[in-house]
Amino acid sequence: MSGGEIAALIAAGAFLMLVLVLAVPILRLRHTVDATTSMITELNDRTAPLLGDVNTTVKNVNTALEQVQTSLDGVNLQLAKVDTMTTHAQNVTANVANLAAVVSAAAANPLVKVAAFGYGVRKAAAARRHAETEREVRDTIKQQRRAARRGNR
Repeated sequence: MSGGEIAALIAAGAFLMLVLVLAVPILRLRHTVDATTSMITELNDRTAPLLGDVNTTVKNVNTALEQVQTSLDGVNLQLAKVDTMTTHAQNVTANVANLAAVVSAAAANPLVKVAAFGYGVRKAAAARRHAETEREVRDTIKQQRRAARRGNR
């Protein structure tokens, strides 16, 4: 055997050792990949019904949302009617207020005139009574002065 053949045998032995050393992690890696594959398969088997349930739940939620939308549309229609009624009630209230103001003005103007006339009559009567009282007091004072002059003479 020559030196080249011995070197080739050594290289072949080293390669065999390398393969044996790498075979153990590769076998362990194969077990890990098999476990991962079975776990993914099991996860897929469990996820499919969950996704079906989620899909059913989403459909039910969509149905409920459609019902809510229908209810909201009905409520909006009723609110529009209530808004119209409120506007009409507001107009009626404004008309009643205007009518009350007109009636009040029509009734108050004569009442003010009657009250002013009554005040004027009372004032005139009081002035007349006051003038009569004043005249009586003057007459009494004049008579007392005349009597006092007569008595001094």
